[in-house]
Amino acid sequence: MSTYVDRSSKGKIKISRPNKGQLKFRMLIIATILFTIAGFFMMDYKGLELWPAITGTLVNLRDMFLMPQLNQITLGSAIWQVIITLSLAFLSTILGAVISLFLAFGAAMNLSKPWVSQTIKTFITIVRAVPTVLWVLIFAIAAGLGSVAAIIGMVFHSIAYLVKAYSEAFEEIDEGKIEALRATGSNYFHILFHVVIPQTKSFLIAWTFLRFEINFGVAVAMGAAAGAGGIGYALFMSSGFYYDMNEVGMITYMILIVAILLEVVANKLKAAA
Repeated sequence: MSTYVDRSSKGKIKISRPNKGQLKFRMLIIATILFTIAGFFMMDYKGLELWPAITGTLVNLRDMFLMPQLNQITLGSAIWQVIITLSLAFLSTILGAVISLFLAFGAAMNLSKPWVSQTIKTFITIVRAVPTVLWVLIFAIAAGLGSVAAIIGMVFHSIAYLVKAYSEAFEEIDEGKIEALRATGSNYFHILFHVVIPQTKSFLIAWTFLRFEINFGVAVAMGAAAGAGGIGYALFMSSGFYYDMNEVGMITYMILIVAILLEVVANKLKAAA
């Protein structure tokens, strides 16, 4: 076990050992490196011709990013598919944010009873540990593959994400202001809507829009994986069915432009708040 040596001004040498957190972090890094190396050795390389694979990849990248064009769909249809994907992300984010806001009041330690807070946090931790695509496939059993299952799955995971973010923002509020309002006889809802939300609105907006950006990326993936439609389905058809790398490149550029615009809007909203 390594140690840290600190020479003080009096000439004495102090030796301190790593704490538990530092040891766990080191073990995590070592395990990650070992699993990565093991993964390379466990991959099946049979039939792989390295040089043709490299040249083929370079050709595909050239076709995608240097010669992008739409061949199977029109520009108007592609823009409409992007709007559909944005709509899926927007709807799932709004529904998730409204539900999360009220659950976060119960999850925050300074606004709720300890057993209520722990129950909600345990539940959202379990939900958050399951990937969004798996929730979509679970709900697809009842609703069938499509936009309905995709939205429910994204809403479910958005709630688990935003409840954690909102509740942590609420817990950072100055406890003295809350106690002062309680001392004056203010009720619970007065404290929430006159102190808690006004003081954390910039954080709420920032976290909500961040989740919207995440849901846009998830909606693109769900278009292919769950048949939710939108630009994700067009991307899947271009790459897997038509194998049109030029169209894949154009669709990728369209998604990238939308992602950049969302980031710009997010920064503007955060600055305005």
